[in-house]
Amino acid sequence: MKSTHRIAAFSLVCILAATASAQSTIRPGDRIAIIGNTFADQLRIHGYLETLLLQQTIDNPVSIRNLGWGGDMLTARDRPTGFPTEASTLTAHKTDVIIACFGMGESFDGENGLADFKDNLTALIDTHAGKKYNGESEVRLILISPIACEDLDELTPSREQRNRDLEAYTAAMREVATDTEVPFVDLFEASRYLMDEPIGPKLTNNGIHLNRFGYWAISHALYDQLTANSRIPIRQTWQLTIDARRMAADTRGVEVSQLAADESGISFHVRERSAPNLPPPTDQPLPPQLEFVRDTLVVENLKPGTYRLTVDEKPVATATAQAWATGVAIDSSPAHEEAEAYRAGVNNKNLQFTYSWKALNQVHIVGERRSSPSGKELPKEVIEFNQLANDLDQALTKGIQLKTRQWRISRVLR
Repeated sequence: MKSTHRIAAFSLVCILAATASAQSTIRPGDRIAIIGNTFADQLRIHGYLETLLLQQTIDNPVSIRNLGWGGDMLTARDRPTGFPTEASTLTAHKTDVIIACFGMGESFDGENGLADFKDNLTALIDTHAGKKYNGESEVRLILISPIACEDLDELTPSREQRNRDLEAYTAAMREVATDTEVPFVDLFEASRYLMDEPIGPKLTNNGIHLNRFGYWAISHALYDQLTANSRIPIRQTWQLTIDARRMAADTRGVEVSQLAADESGISFHVRERSAPNLPPPTDQPLPPQLEFVRDTLVVENLKPGTYRLTVDEKPVATATAQAWATGVAIDSSPAHEEAEAYRAGVNNKNLQFTYSWKALNQVHIVGERRSSPSGKELPKEVIEFNQLANDLDQALTKGIQLKTRQWRISRVLR
């Protein structure tokens, strides 16, 4: 299948999944809580989804608290003694919408567990139905399916059976979502489509737990579905096309001005109109379905040779004239470095919240150290960590500074 067909098919998968419910999903300004299994838990340490949402709602930013817990299932969500109730945490955050990620752990019960899974999923929805954690309006729930199982050779000997089960549990979740009129996101199909692509890095460590690249890739599909039928803008990539012969530019996401040519190349100013896309955490070629999410520069009609792109005098990419004519990824520019620093800020905020919500050593709460100086100080430390998370959350609302920078394409080899 040609790359353009793969991209179109991948986009169609996301569109079809997103239209499983016509209800609005995520809205600008939403205060969001994420609950569920390891997939949910690990979203907080990678930060790709949250950064995407913040970048696109900067005029009225969302606020996210991740309550995911590795291994959680609908009927197995054990917490230490004295742990705050979920309802109290949702109320403290003034939660507008809950993103619920379940189905992976439950799927190991196979066909025999499907009926119970549907009953338990309905019970979860009923638990939150009508609750006004924000003090004003009823909380909205969004159901997220499990991802598919990836082929990792001997590490995943039962992959085909696992995917039959995961597909069945995804279908069951869709059925419950339809019956209860709850928005539903299908990550099973989106992930399976990427996993079946021979080009690109693996998405998981063990078939079902995403690695860093996997979270980067799946977060784009998840963002697209979460923002369907909403007022959040469609995710936009930077696309720049420069015609070196006509000295003309066509752009998306940025504006180009002051085009000028000399003996060694072309220079121009680029005004950033939208935040850059986060670079993929890999040096390997990407699956064709994901090439379109990379910010790209095309330079047509260059004389034969090798050319280097610099942005504010920082080397960004080097390629032949032929490669520039087809497009080169530019996601190591200073703007992209600032976007990565912003994502690190998102992850730091999540870490501080985790310290405030999920004490890492229960012995200081109910164990022998509860009367020690550190145990006595824990309640005050929890409050301080929560305040740190709130302060960092507020700082994130500023986004990254969009700038006008000097770009230059210079010939380095003839």
